[in-house]
Amino acid sequence: MTDILTMDDLSLRGKTTFVRVDFNSPINPDDKTILEDTRIRAHGETTIKDLSQKGAKVVVLAHQGRPGEPDFIPLKQHAEALGGILGKPVKYVNDLFGEKARANINALEDGDILVLENVRGFPGERKKGSPEEHAKTEFVENLAPLGDVFVSDAFAAAHRAHVSIVGFTAVLPSVAGRIMERELKALGKAVEKPEKPCVYILGGAKADDALKISQYVLNNEIADYVLAGGVVGHLFLAAKGVDLGAPNMAFLEKKELAPFIPGITQLINEYPRKVKVPIDLAVEDDRKRRELSVTELPTNFPIYDIGSRTIEDYSEIVKKAQSIVISGPMGVFENTQFAAGTKQVLEAVAASTAFSLVGGGHTVAAVEQLGLKEKMGYVSTAGGALIEFLMGEELPGVAALKTAAERMKHNR
Repeated sequence: MTDILTMDDLSLRGKTTFVRVDFNSPINPDDKTILEDTRIRAHGETTIKDLSQKGAKVVVLAHQGRPGEPDFIPLKQHAEALGGILGKPVKYVNDLFGEKARANINALEDGDILVLENVRGFPGERKKGSPEEHAKTEFVENLAPLGDVFVSDAFAAAHRAHVSIVGFTAVLPSVAGRIMERELKALGKAVEKPEKPCVYILGGAKADDALKISQYVLNNEIADYVLAGGVVGHLFLAAKGVDLGAPNMAFLEKKELAPFIPGITQLINEYPRKVKVPIDLAVEDDRKRRELSVTELPTNFPIYDIGSRTIEDYSEIVKKAQSIVISGPMGVFENTQFAAGTKQVLEAVAASTAFSLVGGGHTVAAVEQLGLKEKMGYVSTAGGALIEFLMGEELPGVAALKTAAERMKHNR
């Protein structure tokens, strides 16, 4: 984190501070109401509360949905929810950078909080571009002169080179907010300098992500083991030449996952001891769970979970780990008959003394459902940004903060 500045590096009292957060929330398609406020609460209880208490004039920038989608709505409800979370008035203006928005910003007093309109209402918001290019948009040119500081807190959107993510970093002193800071520190423990042995557990259905992550962490000697589960495990088995049976192979074809098999085969051949695949699986036979050894394949029954011996094998590896990253469930955990793999592997991670990073929507949902969140080292709510970071990609939002920090150091 030495190459990025945080809120502790600047005096914020009396400073007009633009803070880009991720308030994007599930919306009821029928009445357009917010279904749950997890992200609003996360940013509100940390970064926004801290800024307000430090005496900053807080101007909140956020997005909700995409134009043309049912969840693309104004941020009035988000401002109300934020006010309820903080127990103090939060102002809202249905304008982004026009006369009304600028007048409301100029009227702020120390500690006040103002939520501007959905940034995706600006047609150019989602265009990709450099910070310098985005700084020349009417969005930034209208708002930046009114601000003293930009706080980047939307790690979950940091993989997007959008105007509100990187544009202000070219023209204002820019620092990481508490959520951004927390995510980067946790990811540093898991990716940059993990304690060894380091274990990556990759499940779910995003096999293209799993291949790229596996290649990155094994080629760069980050991970000591990669454990495959879920559809990822099925694909890794297929890459070893295992015939899963007609319905399961057809599923891989339907999901267009077969093109990843050659890359996975090469990976397994390069790291035969480090890449672990299931040795048994659970299928649905007459609506009941039945376990089969991989040697008993192919099967005409659909595969929905890893088996008991695989659970035991993976749990033993987890016990010896010092760093663990888990992304993706081990099976169809929503069905109680096929929740054993996900449940028991997550319980092994929770019981471990290792630092653990949990990511991915379904994995986070399983952790919360099992009541294990407090026993994990860090639970990331980021989706695409987390995956790209784990693949070794530099996130535009993070790169922009690094450049801004370098510029600020030179100007001191």
